[in-house]
Amino acid sequence: MNDAASADRRRYRRLNLSLVAVLLGLSLAGLLLGPVSRNPWQTLIGLLGGDQRLVAIVLEIRLPRVLLGLLVGASLGLSGAALQGLLRNPLAEPGILGVSASAGLGAVLALYFGWAQVTLWALPSFALLGALLATAFLALLAIRDSSPLSLILAGVAVSSLAVALTSLALNLAPNPLALSEMVLWLLGSLRDRGLSDVALAAPFMLIGWVLLLSVGRELDALTLGEDAARSLGVRLGWLRARVIGGTALAVGAATAVTGSVGFVGLIAPHLLRPWVGYQPSRVLLPGALAGAALLAAADLGIRLLPTQQELMLGVVTALLGVPFFVHLLLRTRRALP
Repeated sequence: MNDAASADRRRYRRLNLSLVAVLLGLSLAGLLLGPVSRNPWQTLIGLLGGDQRLVAIVLEIRLPRVLLGLLVGASLGLSGAALQGLLRNPLAEPGILGVSASAGLGAVLALYFGWAQVTLWALPSFALLGALLATAFLALLAIRDSSPLSLILAGVAVSSLAVALTSLALNLAPNPLALSEMVLWLLGSLRDRGLSDVALAAPFMLIGWVLLLSVGRELDALTLGEDAARSLGVRLGWLRARVIGGTALAVGAATAVTGSVGFVGLIAPHLLRPWVGYQPSRVLLPGALAGAALLAAADLGIRLLPTQQELMLGVVTALLGVPFFVHLLLRTRRALP
């Protein structure tokens, strides 16, 4: 038994180290590859030789984009893994709580009223405020020991209200330019982001990660059922509040700086489950690493595609995610008695 457990731990470590290696490779590719007509070796030589044009491109354009891709992808993947463990539903993902939609509403209001033209911090700040308001409502509901179904229904209600108000703002947009800005932001992208966006979002994401990574053992206990989890000392209301709060901080901050990017939180945990089993605590860290790798790879592909206009990241993840979601739904239905 000890030998089997030791071998299992080694496999788990190797998996995480492999994912870290993939992330390092994708990050390096993200810094060295782009629309500038130079191969990676020429770019590296130019950087080492002090080519100011290349240094500016890498440090001011590519580096913030790579960092945000890793942070946002990790936030979505980790949140998806935690929510699937909490709700015991393989189809759960961060968008189900309405946090992304609420953050989108905050950003749209900043654009609608022109506050985004006053300061660069207005748009992400209002998006984060929208996410935090949605979180406050859901966390209050969770602390009162509500059922998973109630949380899902509350999330759907919050999301529907946010989408309706966002649609109203789009319908009443004061001019075509404002409408275009709102629509493009809602589609999600890492383009034209700077280190200031990283500085704004990273602290909230890191706090969210700490909350989500701390619930692994309690999620494992929850797989035995709520009554069994309570008998093991798990405070279900507090557990739900931590998962919802961590998800809101991580996903809300991500949405605040990139717009809406969906389905990463659904795909990443499922890609890892065949390798780590179905123990929720073992999916959290690999899910975060896989989410970061998935988003970094998607954004790198977008940058390298020979298109006249760069595709929006949210569109690409949706095109990847919808077939995956349908596949999971059909597989789940076949597994039912």
